[in-house]
Amino acid sequence: MSRIRSVATSALGVNRRTVLAAAGAVSLSAGVGYALRPTDSHAATASAAAEAEAPVAHSRQAAAGAATAPYTKGTTVASVAAPRNGSGYRRLGDGPGWKRVVRGELAAPQSGRASRRTALAAFVQFTDLHLMDVQHPLRLEYLRSHDVHAWRPHEALTVPGAISLVERVNALRGAPVTGAPLHFVMTTGDNTDNNAHSELEWFMKVMSGGRITPNSGDPRHYEGVQNSGLKLYWQPGSGVRDHDKALGFPYLKNFLAAAIREVRSPGLNLPWYSTVGNHDALPLGCYGSHGDRYLAEAAIGGRKLMSVSDADAKKLQDAIKNAKDPKGTGYRDFLKAHARSMRPVTPDEKRAPYTQADYLKAHLDPAYQGLGPVGHGYSSANLDAGTQYYAFRISDDVIGISLDTTDAGGHYEGSIGTAQLKWLDRTLKDNKDSYAVVFSHHTSKTMTNTRPDPARPAEKRHGGAEVISVLASHANVLAWVNGHIHKNVITPHQASGGRSFWEISTASHVDYPQLARIIELVDNKDGTVSLFTTLIESAAPHRTDYADLSQTGLAALYRELSYNAPGANKTLAGDAADRNTELVLKKG
Repeated sequence: MSRIRSVATSALGVNRRTVLAAAGAVSLSAGVGYALRPTDSHAATASAAAEAEAPVAHSRQAAAGAATAPYTKGTTVASVAAPRNGSGYRRLGDGPGWKRVVRGELAAPQSGRASRRTALAAFVQFTDLHLMDVQHPLRLEYLRSHDVHAWRPHEALTVPGAISLVERVNALRGAPVTGAPLHFVMTTGDNTDNNAHSELEWFMKVMSGGRITPNSGDPRHYEGVQNSGLKLYWQPGSGVRDHDKALGFPYLKNFLAAAIREVRSPGLNLPWYSTVGNHDALPLGCYGSHGDRYLAEAAIGGRKLMSVSDADAKKLQDAIKNAKDPKGTGYRDFLKAHARSMRPVTPDEKRAPYTQADYLKAHLDPAYQGLGPVGHGYSSANLDAGTQYYAFRISDDVIGISLDTTDAGGHYEGSIGTAQLKWLDRTLKDNKDSYAVVFSHHTSKTMTNTRPDPARPAEKRHGGAEVISVLASHANVLAWVNGHIHKNVITPHQASGGRSFWEISTASHVDYPQLARIIELVDNKDGTVSLFTTLIESAAPHRTDYADLSQTGLAALYRELSYNAPGANKTLAGDAADRNTELVLKKG
């Protein structure tokens, strides 16, 4: 019998409460222990005031009478977008699917396990949606004069592209290997791109449902690099022979009007949870500049820089890559030095940078609740404590832990503070009878930025190796699921005593091949556990029609343009062993 029954089922008749990370963080100094065991109905708190409503994953039941397992339709096991022609600008069509690879580095797969296994949990991971206000005055498009991939021709279509991904999830019949109900969607950060209020509103509506006009500034027409007349950028509605048209990019007269037209998201028909990324926490994903009045005013102002020299672009990009300007002071001076080159645009207060508190309040806003849970993992306790990490129960046998690996001190790489690392260790210890899946934005190898958090200047920061050490010390950890690198990579981690877990990093939905991932956890009833990973594309057709600028047509075009983006990395799909897999583990 499957153990997939959601805790939500029993919660319908009982006001089930478990603890959130923020509440744990608040009470750590008092030594209060918290548990998320299936038999608990209330958190083990020192006082009622410390309790918070639990985020609980309500599973979506498969359609009545439908044969749900196994199936491949709508997944990359069945088909993947692939180029139809051999050179130049390449149109896409239906390509062969990716086979499933069994990986036994951490445990030997036993014969007959398919007939024995029972489902523990199933969920979907989104990551790196990078919803973009492409007309934002602070954007760094002009770095393209040095690095061609610093601006992508498809960036104006992130919203219809993300909605199409929601539509794909809504059409899934359940988990493709086991047929188990999908419990939730977790988005592992970089949900927005420029840390702008406009983008945050779009993200919340994409996930929970609503009408979105992906436009800012002048409500009547687009104002940005794609109608600037500059050959550096694709000018879709102009006869200008720009650099991208020279590579085969099409002339599409009404592209920009369509890109800023109102679209509608149905919202996920699953609950969804949120993990924060560096582009959500920091202006432009790299600057700890929320207190800089000049940059805050420039974000909502009426001047936009669109072109600089190769040398100036290289200098600024090097400063970002090498973390030479984490506070954005040099960036502010750079903008001031190029003020006379800026072009007029329509000011818009919606482009203002949002703070950590703004991010939490948006998630807690009833207008964006969708199918819940309230706060999408976050709670008022997070808001009070100034934290963005939490734990939640996925199913009877599995808990989820969402970390905040961003560093408010600046730079795009990550780390976590001592309080969060201790909380992680304690949460795993208190829930040793449950399997655990850990979520974060950064990967273990990209947690190298240990710059102090301005809000906690005396607190030590810890990198990926220390997080691995904590996770490997607990026998109940099955997986660490993350993003950030925009590439599919699955890494085995093994420690002494037979403890091990898989690190599952998933490609973005902004760079080709624009993927999300279904993850299924099963008990093989032979001393091993398997994690099945299955990649999915958006629901948009692989073939594009340049005459179709509907919401669906734009989502298809989004994929094709991303494939052809000059300078795009063609290895982001990863190897076969990083895509559709069965990852075997010894039981803890």
